[in-house]
Amino acid sequence: MRVAMYYNNRDVRLQEIPRPKPGPGEILVKVEACGICGSDVMEWYRVKKAPLVLGHEIAGDIVELGPGVDKYKVGDRVFVSHHVPCNTCRYCLSGHHSACDTLRSTNFHPGGFSEFVRVPSINVDRGVTVLPRELTYDDGVFIEPLACVVRGLRQSRFEPAKTVLVLGSGIAGLLIIKLAKALGAGRIIATDVSEYRLGAAKMFGADEIINASEDVPAKVRQANDGRPADLVVVSTGATPAIKQSFACVDRGGTILMFAPPMPGVETPVPFGDIWKDEVTITTTYAGSPKDIADAIELLRSGQVDVKDMITHRLPLAETGRGFELVAKAGESIKVIVEPQK
Repeated sequence: MRVAMYYNNRDVRLQEIPRPKPGPGEILVKVEACGICGSDVMEWYRVKKAPLVLGHEIAGDIVELGPGVDKYKVGDRVFVSHHVPCNTCRYCLSGHHSACDTLRSTNFHPGGFSEFVRVPSINVDRGVTVLPRELTYDDGVFIEPLACVVRGLRQSRFEPAKTVLVLGSGIAGLLIIKLAKALGAGRIIATDVSEYRLGAAKMFGADEIINASEDVPAKVRQANDGRPADLVVVSTGATPAIKQSFACVDRGGTILMFAPPMPGVETPVPFGDIWKDEVTITTTYAGSPKDIADAIELLRSGQVDVKDMITHRLPLAETGRGFELVAKAGESIKVIVEPQK
């Protein structure tokens, strides 16, 4: 079968590898669509594991069942979670499923940028969902990233009618804007260095947009009746945005660190101000089964519509072009690879 083998962001090759065979409790899924995630192009994280087949935002059809699989049938349209928790460790039992060692070590094989993936039995057991009839393969691609956003807003103690500031309007930031809007945010403010992405943020629900090169804390107050934001979401790993977050959050507010900085990057925290103003700093990583279920329902019900976020569709042979588009962070939002083309 064909796969897009990743060597680095500028070197993704179309190659042939053997088509996997599902073992006991496993299934084989024909991948119809796979999104390129911002984390796929974090070269500092990915290149040390290269060569490998990336891709975790998948939707497709079950084409083969391994022995013992009776919960699904050939022909089912499915979303597949690449990471699944054990549900029994101390982290899972306390609600921190994304801190689970099992979640951090599970995956399907070889990766979504391939014609077929073999889904291990543990993922079949707790990470496969038949797509509701209302959802397309395109919608299925957004389930995993939207689940991450759902978890992030839950971690941040999001409240309707409050002001939300999103620092960084890449695909994650734009999904945060869409979800915050759907959940009743009072005012949404978005920043970015890209005018294209600022335009997208406005289109997807931001009430105000600010170029990140400007005096963001002052502009936020100007746009928010003289007050900082109740919730600040840092959806970029850029150090200036992390620093801006401390000056943009109101007393009693929350800063959600959604995106990771590069390894070794340290940012001073004005702890005295954070302490005095009772500001909460929280983080989020991945999505739990509950977050995935919530994301599916948001998409199924139409509360969050993602179709207008797709800017590029590429055949498997052009996956490398897709990586370049996402890495450049230019005029693209969601790039979807269609491995059967």
